[in-house]
Amino acid sequence: MKPEELLNPETISSLLERGINMGSNVLLAAAIFIIGLMIAGSVRKVIRSSAEKTRRIDPTLSSFFSHVAYYVIMAVVLISVLDRFGVETTSLVAALGAATLAIGLALQGTLSNLAAGVMLVLFRPYRLGDFVEIAGQSGTVKDISLFTTILATGDNKKIIVPNGSAWGDIITNYSANGTRRVDFVFSIDYEDDIATAMKLIEETLRQDDRVHKNPDVFTGVTAHGDSSVDIVTRVWCASGDYWGVYFDAMKNVKEAFDAKGISIPYPHQVNVSRKG
Repeated sequence: MKPEELLNPETISSLLERGINMGSNVLLAAAIFIIGLMIAGSVRKVIRSSAEKTRRIDPTLSSFFSHVAYYVIMAVVLISVLDRFGVETTSLVAALGAATLAIGLALQGTLSNLAAGVMLVLFRPYRLGDFVEIAGQSGTVKDISLFTTILATGDNKKIIVPNGSAWGDIITNYSANGTRRVDFVFSIDYEDDIATAMKLIEETLRQDDRVHKNPDVFTGVTAHGDSSVDIVTRVWCASGDYWGVYFDAMKNVKEAFDAKGISIPYPHQVNVSRKG
């Protein structure tokens, strides 16, 4: 542009108008960005604080949701800012959508574990410290993340189960209820008195303070075996006392049988011979 053209009133007016428009766009874009940043931060704090007040939502999940909300709002803010400067945002949104789809297809397994982790945290089929059986593995739940569940076995082995496998399979939670039933089968000889043996079993188990009085100890004949009469026994106890009651009962009933002369049979073989 020639110097004389710069002094043209129309040119000066046009330049001033462009400068004012550019300045107003910059100020408006800055205002949109600052306000959007404040809104995103506030929404993130509200989601996190609200989730922390709800015991059903895991802290990991609250952090995840708060970050997702923050970045979604900031993405909208960024698009609005670019739009103020005349950038074509339609093609940008389409490119982002295509990239997101490609990433999603590449990470299908990981995203399925993520979705399953969200469902596990929301519906809580098991919690930290529960003894469970999931995806064919048994152990105590030590950690629940968005992608995996970590179990510790009875011999302290660490098992990492993908959440997709845990959510998509049968879940058995042995700690979900406060009480559990312990089942036994005690065998006696055919020559022993059944009523005496059943009474002895009941008295022995009632001596354990961990065994509940209601419902009371149940005994009944369950089978006539090849060399024994089998007596089924059922008692109730707190879930945490299950194995203690089981092991002590097996020991105490054996000792009570020995003291009263009731024999626990073992398989017998009879040899039959013929002359000639």
